[in-house]
Amino acid sequence: MGEFVRVEIEDGIATIRLDRPKMNALDAAMQRELVDAARQVSEDDAVAAVVLYGGEKVFAAGADIKEMAVMSAAEMTAGHSHLLQNFTKALAAIPKPVIAAVTGYALGGGLEVALTADFRVLGEGAKVGQPEIQLGIIPGAGGTQRLARLVGPAKAKDLVFSGRHVKADEALAIGLADRVVPDGDVHGRARVGGDVRRRPRRRAARRQAGHRRGPGRRHGHRPGDRARPVLRPVRHRGPGERHEELHRGGPRQGEVHRPLSSARSCAASTSSAWISVHRARAAIGPRSPRPGPVSSYSTRGGASA
Repeated sequence: MGEFVRVEIEDGIATIRLDRPKMNALDAAMQRELVDAARQVSEDDAVAAVVLYGGEKVFAAGADIKEMAVMSAAEMTAGHSHLLQNFTKALAAIPKPVIAAVTGYALGGGLEVALTADFRVLGEGAKVGQPEIQLGIIPGAGGTQRLARLVGPAKAKDLVFSGRHVKADEALAIGLADRVVPDGDVHGRARVGGDVRRRPRRRAARRQAGHRRGPGRRHGHRPGDRARPVLRPVRHRGPGERHEELHRGGPRQGEVHRPLSSARSCAASTSSAWISVHRARAAIGPRSPRPGPVSSYSTRGGASA
């Protein structure tokens, strides 16, 4: 457990809690603690799912600009840029379902943290965006890649080039959010979505109760029931005759089953017609070969007389 990042485990669901008031600005120390938290929940077999949560008022307002302002170009290139990539890669590599519970602002690096999750639950008052362009830079923690994969290149360019803030309803419409709920229910709904252990139990209970669906099954059938095929005649009109053929389905009122005498006679007449054709061809004999051209081409491609 670090100074700014806590891991809280309850009922098999781990919550990675960002806690650096006021706005959860992502400085270098917080980024390293996120790497350690991602490693902890990945290696803990008691953890079945993970929730990324910044608190009731804000998720994360981005990287710590004050810390970056005093860095030289060499420090930014050699150390800080690699750390920006590493902490989001560590979160994205967690081998368990990850849900981001977003309240308030998720801007810049904060949105890039949410993009590492498999699903995003936003509060009704949440606002997300990539405003780095307003500082003359571009998203540096994977936002240019993960955002485009999620919402498509056109929408990603719109958000990155404009730096505008996106409200929860628009985020849901463009696919940036998977669900929008009241602000006070964000963490609880994220935990319910992360409880993957409940789903097998629900399926087992439905199977025991007989609520199964599949090919040939409908609501109301008991597990032991089997569909009984019923044969009914379907009349097909042919050239000068009528034959019947059996199909599966429900019996029609007033219909009776009849032998397929007409269908058999039709098949027999077809077979006898083909036998007559073969006999006629045998009586005529083999066809004489057609005269070939004066010049032909050999297999190697050259012409021969």
